[in-house]
Amino acid sequence: MTTAAASKPTLTSVFKDDLPASVVVVFVALPLCMGIAIASGVPVASGIITGIVGGIVVGAISGSPLQVSGPAAGLTVIVYGIVNDPKLAAFLGIIVLAAGVLQMVAGVLRLGQWFRAVSPAVIQGMLAGIGVIIFSQQFHVMVDDDPRKTPVDNILSLPEAFEKGVFPIDWSQHHQAAYVGLLSIAIIALWPVFVPKRLKSIPAPLVAIVVATVISYTVKMPIFKIELNANLFESFAWPGIDSLKALGDINVLIAVLTIAVVASAETLLCANAVDQLHTGARTKYDKELFAQGVGNSICGLFGALPMTGVIVRSSANVGAGAKSRFSAIFHGIWLLAFVWFLTDLLAHVPRASLAAVLVFTGYKLINVKSIKKLYKESPSEILIFFATVFSIVYFNLLVGIAIGFGLALLKLVYTFSHLHVKLVDNPDENTARLHLRGAATFIRLPKLAGTLERVEPTRELHVYLEDLDYIDHACLTLLVDWENQHKATGGSLKMNWSELHPRFQRQTLNPSTESLARRGNSETVNV
Repeated sequence: MTTAAASKPTLTSVFKDDLPASVVVVFVALPLCMGIAIASGVPVASGIITGIVGGIVVGAISGSPLQVSGPAAGLTVIVYGIVNDPKLAAFLGIIVLAAGVLQMVAGVLRLGQWFRAVSPAVIQGMLAGIGVIIFSQQFHVMVDDDPRKTPVDNILSLPEAFEKGVFPIDWSQHHQAAYVGLLSIAIIALWPVFVPKRLKSIPAPLVAIVVATVISYTVKMPIFKIELNANLFESFAWPGIDSLKALGDINVLIAVLTIAVVASAETLLCANAVDQLHTGARTKYDKELFAQGVGNSICGLFGALPMTGVIVRSSANVGAGAKSRFSAIFHGIWLLAFVWFLTDLLAHVPRASLAAVLVFTGYKLINVKSIKKLYKESPSEILIFFATVFSIVYFNLLVGIAIGFGLALLKLVYTFSHLHVKLVDNPDENTARLHLRGAATFIRLPKLAGTLERVEPTRELHVYLEDLDYIDHACLTLLVDWENQHKATGGSLKMNWSELHPRFQRQTLNPSTESLARRGNSETVNV
């Protein structure tokens, strides 16, 4: 874990730590800004503008000083759907602007923490679903082919794209593009493993793109290159006043809500992850949410891509030794300088190499380790995960998240409403055993009460709580009242309170059951 200063940065630390870190970050950010723009179906400049705004503007007011914001792979699917929808394509700017306004309002209303309240299975499913879509879409671009209209078509036509890029080996445009793409992936995968330690700080995607650009330029490969306007301002697509009328369209509103929710969730989850990488100032989630809203509102005015906090750039920032928000700000300035002074150079970058960066990114989003961890926790988590992935790929991102969230809620309802009650009577010893498993809540109180009524009057009832996840006030009160009645018949009640997790005991304390909990200090109590 990196130590980051929580106090105000000094001029010395800014030039010693933040300025060098910003150089590392910009070389990570530049290929991703361009690649994500291409994957989203918008001009490359749109992605770079978003990176500039994310660095300079959001970096200056961010609630997570070491987080770096910019165009994100997670929003690629949404934006691509918008720009390829004839009803929505003209309104990308106003959609992003309105999503930013929603984020600002959410920040003012202090809703930042709520965006983090999402099941891990849904989050991992969302990332994996996005990864599948990006991988299948950009694989076609990597062989200089056009992606299909839907994610399902992209997946089904992967064998065709593979065949087009690899066979026959006739040095066609598709084959040369595939060669550049596969070389780029090989460099990205192998660079961190085989290069000397002193060179590992150089971002692998940057190395891949430089090598691919040099080879394609030297050999004069007839493959697609990126297109970038000589003047950055020519790429601005200012939303007109008439665009405001589009906000009355339900499809536009759904797009606004989708970007606002997904961008906010991804940003705040990223901020939480960044907090684990250093020991400096913790994230102020509402402030970060508001800052993202400001950034997206500005991007909407420019007609650029929406932004989120992004973990790849943020982790590179922390790893490079950044100590304050000035690193993110400097990285935005560097991006502006690159696009301002090196436009001609950037125009030689092969599109296949940028697509390869995103193919690898899509693969990494399908985190196999996380899937195994979910399975170990609960098979039901895996079902939620795959349902989310399938729904995102087959329908769309918002529907997929909604289905995943709905399944997670159903699981929660089941967990807190499922109670298994087993009563074992032992007449020879005049005892009975009551085993409880699951959650003893008021919903299952009739079942518990009915079982207690079956206990013979003079029995000594032993209640076993080791498999109980939760017990609420209603069920505790039932046990207290039943015990009082059972005593009158010559019976007794014994429970081992140490078997019940202390946090569940604390949640259910009240005047009528406080004495029960106090007596729980002994291993077995006779109540």
